[in-house]
Amino acid sequence: MLGFRRNVETAVSEEQLRHIGQALTRVPEGLTVHKTLQRVLDAKAAMFESRSGFDWATAEALAFASLLAEGHNIRLSGQDSGRRDVQPRHAVRTDQLSGEKYIPLCDVDGGRFEVRDSPLSEFGVLGFEYGYSLADPRTLVCWEAQFGDFVNGAQTIIDQFVVSGEAKWLRASGLVMLLPHGFEGQGPEHSHAWLERFLQHCAEDNIQVANCTTPANYFHVLRRQLLREFRKPLVIMTPKSLLRHKLAVSDLADFSGDSHFRRIVSDLSPPTQGDTRRLVLCSGKVAYELMEARDAAGDLGVEVVRIEQLYPFPSEPLVKRLGAMPKLETLVWAQEEPRNKGAWLFVQPLLEQCLGEAGFAGMRPIYAGRAPSASPATGLARRHAAEQAALIAAALGHSSQAGAAVAAQ
Repeated sequence: MLGFRRNVETAVSEEQLRHIGQALTRVPEGLTVHKTLQRVLDAKAAMFESRSGFDWATAEALAFASLLAEGHNIRLSGQDSGRRDVQPRHAVRTDQLSGEKYIPLCDVDGGRFEVRDSPLSEFGVLGFEYGYSLADPRTLVCWEAQFGDFVNGAQTIIDQFVVSGEAKWLRASGLVMLLPHGFEGQGPEHSHAWLERFLQHCAEDNIQVANCTTPANYFHVLRRQLLREFRKPLVIMTPKSLLRHKLAVSDLADFSGDSHFRRIVSDLSPPTQGDTRRLVLCSGKVAYELMEARDAAGDLGVEVVRIEQLYPFPSEPLVKRLGAMPKLETLVWAQEEPRNKGAWLFVQPLLEQCLGEAGFAGMRPIYAGRAPSASPATGLARRHAAEQAALIAAALGHSSQAGAAVAAQ
């Protein structure tokens, strides 16, 4: 489906964004908010004043509010989704004196906004939200797991309905699944959203799988989901450490003008055009660690490129990028997940195909990441740090011993 791969116009005028910002940062008269929340609101107001520094939570609120202002409805459910432990959403604000609840997005003229804190019954909740998305395709229906591994409890719904419902019954769903995913050394159950499971299901343009690294890209992919003329489930590996990362920010201009969702995002400080000798492809927050390590080492010929949409895979723009790298010697796929998990087994043949089409026939992509593991991640902080340092060194080609260290873990 060619339309599946084309972007739709998702930008919003700066005037509208500023108007939304006033609604999001306003505290109604008589509402006593927590002093910590007031600092958060003041920080958001400063973003709109400076037109820069927009974080993940603010980008999401802008996406929701702009869709509401255009007359669309939004439904968000999940464990603690109103406040959100990992992501400081603050969609629901509580008066510190009366205990009354205030939802700013409900004050946006246009569509209806619902946010529901659901029980810890992923099978039942996701089944309900999937059904809701079928019954009301004009509503942006989002289900959020408090941690990515919570999809384990909903696996039957995913396999039976979400990824195969259109192929089996011609029932189109625009359900969005927000699954926190990222290796921060918090152990197996707080690291992994089982990315490889979703990629294994990918076929016949059945779903979309994204792993955004900028607030603006998250903004655009959410708006794209509802503004397209068709519906496909969207699985987003949402970050944790990037929610407050100094580099994972966007400017106001990134939400307006001719901006749109980018399936591939460039390096923050790439080599001089045409001088790239080692290209490191990756997905997710490891990109920032790779770029910081590369810059610290002064590797002028290494470029780090982020694949933001893993399926449908962005083969065409990747081939175009590869064609602009005449000096390319090595292509690396770097990931934080173990070799038998994550995206490696899915992207390997696609990368080989792209290399061939770009004129690099015979070049094989190299894997840089953790060794195969039965567990999604280690539970030992020291071992996590050693694995992380080794895979970054291997990806950048700093040491052959580093690559061996990863394989030996």
